[in-house]
Amino acid sequence: MSQAGRKRILFVAEAVTLAHVARPLALAQSLDSTHYDVHFACANRFDFAFETTRFRRWEVHSISSEQFLQLLATGSRLYDFKTLNDYVSEDLCLIPEIRPDLIVGDFRLSLGVSAAIAKVPYAALANAYWSPYAAVPHFPLPDVPASRLLGYRLSSSLFHLCQPLIFAYHARPLNQMRKKYGLPGLGSLLHVYTHGDYTLYTDPRDLFPTTNLPPNHRVLGHVEWSPAIPLPRWWNDIGSDQPVIYVNLGSSGPAHLLPMITATLAEFPMKVIMATAGRWHTTSLPANIKASSYLPGSDAVRRANLVICNGGSPSVYQALAYGVPVVGIASNMDQLLCMQAVERKKAGVLLRAGSVTEASLKAVVTVMATDKTYEKNALLLRDQFTRIDALQRFRSFVSEVLKPI
Repeated sequence: MSQAGRKRILFVAEAVTLAHVARPLALAQSLDSTHYDVHFACANRFDFAFETTRFRRWEVHSISSEQFLQLLATGSRLYDFKTLNDYVSEDLCLIPEIRPDLIVGDFRLSLGVSAAIAKVPYAALANAYWSPYAAVPHFPLPDVPASRLLGYRLSSSLFHLCQPLIFAYHARPLNQMRKKYGLPGLGSLLHVYTHGDYTLYTDPRDLFPTTNLPPNHRVLGHVEWSPAIPLPRWWNDIGSDQPVIYVNLGSSGPAHLLPMITATLAEFPMKVIMATAGRWHTTSLPANIKASSYLPGSDAVRRANLVICNGGSPSVYQALAYGVPVVGIASNMDQLLCMQAVERKKAGVLLRAGSVTEASLKAVVTVMATDKTYEKNALLLRDQFTRIDALQRFRSFVSEVLKPI
């Protein structure tokens, strides 16, 4: 226990994308510093997100964002045995130095081993569509080279046939790591991605219903985070009576498509505000488009009539939490799983990054700008989002687990 009777909590983020940093960061910032001594560990990336934080930061290494995205794009294992072994060794140096009473991790898969060895309770943040208890109709084939070589239909059929073997293949390095330290195996990839002494799902319950959820699995709901950065100078140039499209492909979306997206949206009688995450730079934009590296997401979606994003849950949920329909240009399975659910609710449209064209994007934006069904359904989902206070649920969870003085 830390000084003055405060319980010590260590948050660890796998900083391969901003999303895996933003979720635990929002939760860490929600805690009362008079009750909890908060520490945050991640690779030194996305430093702008920490400009207003006061808790102590620690550095742990992560594979690079570029390597992570390349592995996703090729369908390769994200983490081999050596990488996980290095992660566990680094965790086991960090944990004794901080001596936390609770560890909260976001996609730092090694914590399922290192926290157990250190005998510290571990809460894993995860999306419910990865849960073994979720009612996911099917797991979609991501945009991998085989789908382009063999064609989507044949590749998808082969993928569904071999999915259990593929998931076992991806889970094997962590199960081997657990065996090395005398811990029982976890089984499939779904168990690997959601394993912890506690599992906290960062999704609205109605979007991804679960069955027979064990008591150590909790639904937090949508964890919203928006960077505390000033609005750009051009912000007030956008008239309040003008329809607006907000484009944000994030740190893991297909940034190479931004020129095509820009050219397509230049044809619409709408204003476009764009956050590039510093992944695309241009000195010339159409008159109806304004761009910055980052925007305060909450302000942007409140101003928007339509959001175009990478289909990942942070951007999608942020839009739906304000009742704004979504076009998700998705490529990896995480994004596809999220957008499949949104499409089932008819609050958005899924476009595959590997096959989207200027014509297909133009057609979708045209329909969504005129068909009010999407807006109506997004507003219905907003009501579901606002019924749950994820930060309060997290605080209640921590209080229950640690019982602070």
